[in-house]
Amino acid sequence: MPDTALLIIDMQTALLSDAHDVEACLHKVADLAEQARSAGVPIVYLRQRLLDVPAGLIDVHPAVAPQPGDVVLDKASADSFLDTGLGDLLDEQEVCRVIITGFATEYCVDSTSRSALSRGYDLVLVSDGHTTPERPPDAAPSAAQVIAHHNTTFSAIQYAERSITVEPAAQVRFDAAPAS
Repeated sequence: MPDTALLIIDMQTALLSDAHDVEACLHKVADLAEQARSAGVPIVYLRQRLLDVPAGLIDVHPAVAPQPGDVVLDKASADSFLDTGLGDLLDEQEVCRVIITGFATEYCVDSTSRSALSRGYDLVLVSDGHTTPERPPDAAPSAAQVIAHHNTTFSAIQYAERSITVEPAAQVRFDAAPAS
């Protein structure tokens, strides 16, 4: 049984309409999902509960849509572990490493990454597999700067007895055990 799970956070059509470099991100996440399925790695989709949004827009974007066998969990907060059963699911499958992708970098991706580490999981943050909303042209920081900051922070952060890796999708491997 694989010791890894791929988490795809909030890649919902309604949320991605103004996301930074969204097509490239969707392509990376779709490729990772296919690799994970081929390796027998569980894929868990987290969906933010959205109010007053047409049903079709709440769904995961068609480019990265769940397939049979994938798990979809709904959540009401930025932390994908909070009140979703995600931790129990990962523990049942003996997962010790999570690969994180999704939307929005500084909210749900960040909260879920930190929560995973606090709960004892090793972390692989896909540096080109998360995105965030674009900002107005004169806003600081820009969406690209938010993403770069997040990647830099997780490249430097340390958690006792946890492996933290930040790497582009092209370098992510599903067949390798996490480093000790």
